[in-house]
Amino acid sequence: MICVPEAADDGHGVAAGSWLAGLGTVLREWGRIGITGFGGPPAHIALLRRLCVDRRGWLDAAEFEDAIAACNLLPGPASTELAIFCAWRVRGRAGAVVGGLAFIVPGLIIILFLSALFLAGAPPLWVRGAGAGAGAAVAAVAAATGWSLVPPSWKRASAREPVRFSRARWVCYLLAGGGASATIGPWLVFVLLGCGAVELAWQRVSWRPSAVPVIAPLFPAVLSGGLLASVAWVAFKVGALSFGGGFVIIPLMHSDAVGRGWMTNDQFLNAVALGQITPGPVVQTVAAVGYAAAGLPGGLLAAVVAFSPSFAFVLGGGRYFSALRENRAAQSFLDGAGPAAIGAIFGAAILLARVLSVDWQFAVLAGAAVLLLALRRGVVLTLLSAAAVGLVVAFAGGPLPR
Repeated sequence: MICVPEAADDGHGVAAGSWLAGLGTVLREWGRIGITGFGGPPAHIALLRRLCVDRRGWLDAAEFEDAIAACNLLPGPASTELAIFCAWRVRGRAGAVVGGLAFIVPGLIIILFLSALFLAGAPPLWVRGAGAGAGAAVAAVAAATGWSLVPPSWKRASAREPVRFSRARWVCYLLAGGGASATIGPWLVFVLLGCGAVELAWQRVSWRPSAVPVIAPLFPAVLSGGLLASVAWVAFKVGALSFGGGFVIIPLMHSDAVGRGWMTNDQFLNAVALGQITPGPVVQTVAAVGYAAAGLPGGLLAAVVAFSPSFAFVLGGGRYFSALRENRAAQSFLDGAGPAAIGAIFGAAILLARVLSVDWQFAVLAGAAVLLLALRRGVVLTLLSAAAVGLVVAFAGGPLPR
């Protein structure tokens, strides 16, 4: 294990002048993860652990686990926050900025390029076919993601006393999140926050401000009308107000993306699929929504607004991450918000399946469910296989979504 040498602290938990690596190393290593990190948060966590704990010894295993737990307690994309935190531990604030951008930017460039291709007004036939096939599978991806989160969350609820009441509350939070996701998507954030607050009150935990950082999302002032302001608000909800990341952001974006006329339901499915098959954070999907709304400026604005809270949380509170994991109030809040977020993912699956419009897409959805849930195949392979089916249908003259 390599620890930070004793030296004058810079006030942020890292000894000034005693960095574990240079900025060039951070740029190279985090950029490699940003380019090769297909598969979402599980893949990102595995790559960061291999780099920072196993290969380099920059963090010990206990600190890395504390960081994972703390990032899961925060709103926004947890794997992005973990990447920023690890870079912060290695090279301080400058490292956090460089490492975070190296992790985010490669996938952002790719998804903006693919958005220009897939969200064009008149895309070529092969693009329409691939998009229709991959889009048909994303509901299965959402369902598989939610299902994978159920066992650890249920086990967490079962560890509390009395078990029967803890499990009953868990089911209620799950149903609340699922119902809100499938019906009142734009207001889902309030349901997640409400479930967390209810569980916090139920467990009657004494709040001790000195034990945790003051990390609270800054709600925006009243936004003036305008397209870019609307894009910024959607991205802010994704980056600063959502718990669970990944598919939890779908109901937060769908109403605005489709209801405001930025994209059709089928284009939204394409955007979600693009977020899954590109490397880096899955939250990049919001950049595709921003691109559909206002072109390249909209895509870049959405990315900046969505990821800025992650940098703020780590730079402002990274030194408290180990304490945050042990804080009973934070844990109690997550005991309520966590199951609600899982329910929201299942609700997102219903939402995504409901917008399919061509018969053969439902067969693709069923096949994707078999691949993911029964055969345990990966997300990227499943989506590419579904896209291939869409290509065959398109070139065979089959019907495609309009």
